Parts: sequence; structure tokens; C-alpha cells
Amino acid sequence: MVAELGHFALIVAMVVAAVQATVPLVGAARGADELIAVARPAALIQFLMAGVAFFALMYCFVQSDFSVLTVFQSSHSLKPLLYKVTGVWGNHEGSLLLWILILTGFGAAVAAFGTNLPPTLAARVLAVQAMIGVGFLAFILFTSNPFERVFPVPLEGRGLNPLLQDPGLAIHPPFLYLGYVGFSLAFSFAVAALIEGRVDPAWARWVRPWTLAAWCFLTTGITLGSWWAYYELGWGGFWFWDPVENASFMPWLAGTALLHSAIVVERRDTLKAWTILLAILTFSLSLLGTFIVRSGVLTSVHAFATDPARGLFILGFLVVVIGGSLALFAVRAPALKAGGLFAPISREGALVLNNLLLATACATVLLGTLYPLFLDALTGEKVSVGPPFFNATFGPLMVPLLVAMVVGPLLPWKRGDLRGALERLRFTFLVAASAGVTVYAMATDTSLAAIGGIILATWIILGGLRPLYERVFRGGVAGSAERLRALPRSAIGMAFAHCGIGVIVMGLTVLLTWQVERDQVMRVGDAMNVSGYTIVLRGVQSAAGPNYVAQRANFDVHRTRSEGLGPVLMTLHPEKRSYVDSPQVTTEAAIEPTVMGDLYVVVGDADGTGGYAVRGYFKPFVHWLWFGAALMVAGGVVSLTDRRHRVGAPSARKSRDPGALAGAHPSAAE
Repeated sequence: MVAELGHFALIVAMVVAAVQATVPLVGAARGADELIAVARPAALIQFLMAGVAFFALMYCFVQSDFSVLTVFQSSHSLKPLLYKVTGVWGNHEGSLLLWILILTGFGAAVAAFGTNLPPTLAARVLAVQAMIGVGFLAFILFTSNPFERVFPVPLEGRGLNPLLQDPGLAIHPPFLYLGYVGFSLAFSFAVAALIEGRVDPAWARWVRPWTLAAWCFLTTGITLGSWWAYYELGWGGFWFWDPVENASFMPWLAGTALLHSAIVVERRDTLKAWTILLAILTFSLSLLGTFIVRSGVLTSVHAFATDPARGLFILGFLVVVIGGSLALFAVRAPALKAGGLFAPISREGALVLNNLLLATACATVLLGTLYPLFLDALTGEKVSVGPPFFNATFGPLMVPLLVAMVVGPLLPWKRGDLRGALERLRFTFLVAASAGVTVYAMATDTSLAAIGGIILATWIILGGLRPLYERVFRGGVAGSAERLRALPRSAIGMAFAHCGIGVIVMGLTVLLTWQVERDQVMRVGDAMNVSGYTIVLRGVQSAAGPNYVAQRANFDVHRTRSEGLGPVLMTLHPEKRSYVDSPQVTTEAAIEPTVMGDLYVVVGDADGTGGYAVRGYFKPFVHWLWFGAALMVAGGVVSLTDRRHRVGAPSARKSRDPGALAGAHPSAAE
């Protein structure tokens, strides 16, 4: 009965979405307030129905109701409760339902909190959001029903992919979807603005917090996925340029460009058409990622390799959404009036350079991701585009972007003085150069690329803090606390985010330059030396988990000494796990964090003669990767607390002069 209730809720949600997608649009076109007013309650009801459906499916998973096909295919009665819950989105149907819940949730958030939006714009935004909802609700109802019954009822389920039975991956997909789907609001605002034929600073003020929130969620999701790959897959890596990884990275790049472009629209009333196009492309890339993951065109640990017929449905939906929005852009964008002019050397010019490089980098990743798929479809030839291509093309595009990222915030709007900005960065450059010289003096065999990476990372970290330092300490230490409190939080958030990028660059440089890897077949009592540590195998025993059996190795770790082994510093227990509901074997690495990096040990298969394949790593500064990403997210969250984002564009006030509000500038809300 619960499954039928969930199915019925999805049907109601689709009917409501169809009403929301049409009636408010008609009302906005005719100026009919009673039709415009339909948008907000419809968005709330649609979210409520999606919530009922989602929690109905979750109930079926928790109760191990194997009469529901989705539960039978993705759950098992022996699974821990956590993985019964997360199994809801560990499959195609359930993850699509989570997508719909988040999509309708963002629409409900606009309906609930966007009360200062002009009624016609709000109606059009919610109508476009509902059109997207209609597409996904049709997809789930007609091709991917999560409540489909199976008869006769199986006694036991098939279980969840063992790789997905991990706390990190339990929270990774929801954050990733919050980012993917969050960009749908930027898309809806862009299409609504094209329909109205009006893009102004107030529009940018409204769209920026939603875009920033989506960017924070997507950054968090990508970071959690990287962390999961690092400790769970046993390869010792954190990013593999997998097509599905790229599917989330491309909208992140486009969304980052969109965030910076919207600043120019808000501050200078220019780059309007480009910002609208970026909003369309960012969500289009999110939809493309959905197609890649769910179409069955590739096999990945991340992908739902499903019936290609579902891929055809998504492909058709892609054509309608992307083609329709780009056609509307082609018709309406030329009518958007250009804003203020600016010199190439200016804050606007720096942000344009930022956008060009990010867009080019995104196009490079898109080409490398889709080229093998197109070649296979057209000729049947199989090619692999992996890290060598992306490292050779993506990296060089990032270097000028990262260098300019420090200079741009020091340039004034409209017209700047590059020499003056560089003079203010003289100390930053000297410290960065000194860091590179110091590293070279300590290790003369270090590559020039590594030294350049150290210099670049130091430049970004100190340069990111420079605008904050100048605004807080420009009058000396006295009064600095008051000046810090008076600063816009967006300025503080920008400093955090830019520093976070520098921290990631530093971590990447040190890790890729000085990491140590050792492979050895070890028997009980054998030792392996890894970067100053001696790892001794003491034994391998069987250990039972809640729904798996593990071969657990015991390693004692000592400091390497010339006179012999010192005391045991720690004991590590890597595992090989075999799950009762799956023939797949997983690797559980043993990771010991230290001040300078991670000691990382993996045990492999037995050789049949008492030996075990063992791989040991020392990964210096690997924590900096995730700490830097956390700083970026923290910067985004701090920026979201900025009063200008909370207030948004100024609310309309009653006035005897109807034209008075038309000339109001959003700076009135600051």
C-alpha cells in the first residue's frame, strides 16, 4: 500500500507540475494576477508530493519490502540500516526520485523565500522550473517507475553494489545532486529573463545566491567523491579523469564562470547576454551528465548502466531543453541592451579573462569526454582519453587563470592600473619566489614544474589574502577589528575561496612530486620500507562483518633505523572484503594520517604460497586537497551570509508614482 501511495504521489506531482508550467505563464503574459498566483502554491504542493513519494520508497527499503522491484534489485535484509536508507539513491530509479525531490525543493524554496521577486518574473521562473519537472516526472513514471511490483515476491534481495556501502558515498550523491539540480534555478531565471526581455542588476542580484548555493553543494559533492575514491578504491588516487567524474566537473567549471560573470552584471550592468548563455550552458552540462550516467553509453563505477531506451528518452529531453533554450536565446538575446563600457585592464576585464579561460577549460574537458563516445558510435573504434590528454591540455589553461586570479581583485572597476596592482603584490611575489628558491636549495633534483607549482601556490594563497589585508589594516592595527566587522561578507568569502584554490595547488604539487610508492609480496615477518617507515606483516586473519567476510592483515609500523626496528608506532589493518550478496570483492585501505601526510597500505591477493601482494604509499600533503576544497566551500557559505544576498533586490514599495520604482537601482538595498 505504501508503494502505491508513493506512485500516486508522483502522478499528482506531474499533474501539478503541468499546471504550474502553463497557467502562471499565461497569467504573466496577460497580466492576470489570479493566474500568476497559482505558481507559488503549485510549487509547494509539487514538492510535498515528491517528498511523499521519496519517503514512501525509503520506507520500502527500510522494511526490506522485496515485492518492490527496486528494493529487490538494490537491497538485502542483512544490510546495515544506514545502507538500507542510502540504497534508496544507490540505483537508477531511486536516484532519479532524489533528483526530482531536490528539483521540486528548489522550486518550493523560490516560492517560499522569493517574495521580493516581481510577480511576473517569479511566475515565469517557477513555470520554467515546472517544465523541467514535467520532463523528469514523465521520465520516472513512464520508463523508471521506482514502485514497480515483482511477483512472485522474492525471499531475499540482490543487495547493493559493495562499493556503494560506504559512509562517504552515502552522502556524496545527495550533495552532488543538490549542485546539479541547483543550477536549474539559474537556468529558470535565465529563460524567464529572456521571455521578459529584461536582464538588469536586480536580476543578477536575485540569481547569484541560488547559483552560489548550487556551486557550494556541487563543490562539496565533488570533494566527497574524490575523498571516497581515495580511501575506498585502494588505488591510492583521488581523481582519475573518469567520464562520470568529468560529468560533474564540467558544470562546476561553467558554474564558476557564471558566478563571476553575474558579478559584472550586478555591478556594471554589462555582459548580460554572456551571463544568460552561461546559465543555460551550466544546467545543460548538468543534464548532459545525467545522460552520460544513465544512458548505458559507458561503464563506470559511478554509472547506472541501464536500458539504452532510457538514454533515448533523456537524449530527447536534452534536445528539447537545450535546443529550446538556445533557440530562445538566439531570438531574444540581441534585444538585450549592452551596459557600461570598460577598459581591458579593469576588474571587468579580469573577470572576462576568467570566463574565457574557464569556458575553454570546460570545452577541453567536454571534448575529451565525448570524443571516445562519438568515435565509437560513428566508426566502432575504441579509444581511451585519459589523464595524459587532460593533464596536457587542462593544466596549461589553469596556470594563467590562477596567476590572474590574484591580480584581478586589486583592479578597480571600469578602468584599472596594472602596474599599480602589481606593485601592491611586490611582497607577495618576493615571498612566493623565496619559497621556490628554498625548495630548490633543499632538493636540487626537484623538477622545474614542482618549483613553479610551489611558487604559484604561495602566490595564490598570499595574493588571495591581499585585498582582505588592505581593507582591514589600511589604517593600521588600531580599528582593524571594526573594519573587519564592517566588511561585506562576500569579500571575506572571496578571500577564503581563492586561498582554498592555492592550498589545493600546494597539496597537488607536493603530492605528485614527492609521494612514495612501494610494491612487494610479503610473508608473515617480512618488512617493507616506505619513506622512513618500516612496515612489518604480522599476520592475516578472517574477520566477519555485518554482511561480509574479510581477510584482515595486521601490520606493525616502526620508524626506520639503521640499528634496527624501533618501538611500534601504530598498527594498520587493511582488508579484502567479500560480501554475502555479491561476488564482488572490495579493498579497504589502511590509512594513518601524520603531520606531513598519509601512510597508506593496501593488501592484495594471496599468491598461494603464503605471500600476499602489498602496496604501501606515503602521500605528503594529501590532506591539503580536501582542506583547500573545504576552504572554498566555507568561502561560498560566508558569501551567502552577506546581507546583499539575504535581502536580495529591493522589495517593491507602494508609491504614488508608478514610475519611481522603475528607476530604482539595486544599490538601494545595500
